[in-house]
Amino acid sequence: MIDLDKASVVRELDVSGMLTHLNSFPTQCRQAWKDVQRFELPRDYRDISTVIILGMGASAIGGDIVRRLATVESTRPVVVHRDYCLPAFIDERTLIIASSYSGNTEETLSAFNESLKTRARKLVVTSGGKLKQLAEDRDIPLFLVDYKAPPRAAFAHSFIPMVGIFQKLGLLTDKSADLREAAVILDEIAAGCMETMPRESNPAKQLAARLHGNITVIYGAEMLTEVAQRWKAQMNENGKTWAFCESFPELNHNAVVGYQFPLEAKERVFVVMLRSPSFSPRNLLRYSATADLLSRAGVAYELVVAPGVGTMTQVLSSVLLGDYVSFYLAVLNEVDPTSVDAIDFVKNYLARSVMPGQ
Repeated sequence: MIDLDKASVVRELDVSGMLTHLNSFPTQCRQAWKDVQRFELPRDYRDISTVIILGMGASAIGGDIVRRLATVESTRPVVVHRDYCLPAFIDERTLIIASSYSGNTEETLSAFNESLKTRARKLVVTSGGKLKQLAEDRDIPLFLVDYKAPPRAAFAHSFIPMVGIFQKLGLLTDKSADLREAAVILDEIAAGCMETMPRESNPAKQLAARLHGNITVIYGAEMLTEVAQRWKAQMNENGKTWAFCESFPELNHNAVVGYQFPLEAKERVFVVMLRSPSFSPRNLLRYSATADLLSRAGVAYELVVAPGVGTMTQVLSSVLLGDYVSFYLAVLNEVDPTSVDAIDFVKNYLARSVMPGQ
């Protein structure tokens, strides 16, 4: 097994510099918040009834988490839409936010082009590409991401601006104090998980070593439900490994019954349960019951308690921890965490056939 404490070996496998993005995550969050504070929305954008966020992959997960936050604070529904076509319920009081880091995500472009035929209000979050050009040509409000990275490493620049935009829309309360608290905890996590921190005191290296060679299943609840989804995606993209996610309380109505078979799975499945002390008492009981069931079934698991106190802190700190775990998993698998050859294969495969209307 690769020695994760040999920083030179870690950097040698990280040929594209993913670690640089992880170590700078706290700084990215601070900068993204400053950037969105300067962003202005048309006044009538507050007079909306529904928000639809168009996006895929890393450009959509920030929207998922913001939707979760808005569900607690706002009476107006928020939908994250991952598809080529638009939902049928759009009207003139709908705000459509197209989120694509590259600006060239074909599903997002397809749905956004369809939205141009409607009277819905529109907003674009991107770093460039065709989406940026469409926004500029149509005089559509554009939040331009100024950070160069693989989309999944630009999470701070898709999630934090979305929080700021929702705040300006009146869908979220002021998160300035929350983000100041979060930045302090993020600094601590980055310092404790960076490559020079030895495994004996590095929680990301320790968990990656336990996950290595296994199929990872991540459990989450409440505001950590979408964070579990982020962990799953990072295990896939960075670690190049099988991973899945489930959410409480739903998993207690089906997934726990499946611990029995196949017998061989018990030797290869590892469950990570993302937990927060601020969860509802009933969900905390569900974690305890599920841990008991996993133990009885002989399935390995680990409880990961979200660092920090506030919701924003727990979300961001859990995301960063998961990113580090997936990075070290890639190192243990002896692969470059940045490369995504399978995704590129699918994109090239689809590129052979021109989409209707293009």
